[in-house]
Amino acid sequence: MSKNELILSHHELIENPTARVPVCLVLDASPSMSQRHRGDQMTAIEALNAGVKAFYDAVADDEIALYSADVAVISFSEMAKVEVDFGSVERGTPHIDIHDGGGTSIGSGVNAALNLLEQRKQQYKETGVDYYQPWLVLMTDGAPTDKTHIEASRKVVDLINRKKLTIFPIGIGSEAELGTLAMFSPTCPPLRLQGLRFAEFFEWLSKSVAATSRSTPGETVKLDVEGIKGWAEL
Repeated sequence: MSKNELILSHHELIENPTARVPVCLVLDASPSMSQRHRGDQMTAIEALNAGVKAFYDAVADDEIALYSADVAVISFSEMAKVEVDFGSVERGTPHIDIHDGGGTSIGSGVNAALNLLEQRKQQYKETGVDYYQPWLVLMTDGAPTDKTHIEASRKVVDLINRKKLTIFPIGIGSEAELGTLAMFSPTCPPLRLQGLRFAEFFEWLSKSVAATSRSTPGETVKLDVEGIKGWAEL
């Protein structure tokens, strides 16, 4: 984050002291995400980009979530890339166009997300803004091509066990290695997306953000379990 971006980030927290729901999307941009499968009208990465935009738009349409949601987007292939740093959705929907790279370094993406989250929590502290337990959405369509996920998963599990993080591990397609995703999720099994139903997943996620933003920080919020049937293979 540049100095000017840091100043803007602090300014928006001061101007809008609403308790934040920090959500970090960690999204696979490996080469397989750009393959078109028989019967699909678009590639997985095209559907993913459309789904992320729909997520921003849906959150912006909710008068409370608009001011509470604090979203960052990270893509990963052979390395991690911060597509969008944490910021309020009221800034508007950013232009996001995730392109594929040359590998599947899941741990690099997760580590980048954890670093961003720590920086953002420090900004909350400095500006006196309260926040809900952070969310990390991890989506991948394959197996890792390096070992970075091993140490990254330990960090995530530690945060989850200390109730400092909630993770949503989602496998994309039949080749997604759910065993690797399970390493990041000690309390609930990963889910597999139905086909390319990114739009349905992000619609469910936006409603979950809206429900959380209407609660009190620290309060347990029951997510819409029935809604999961609309996008996940159960």
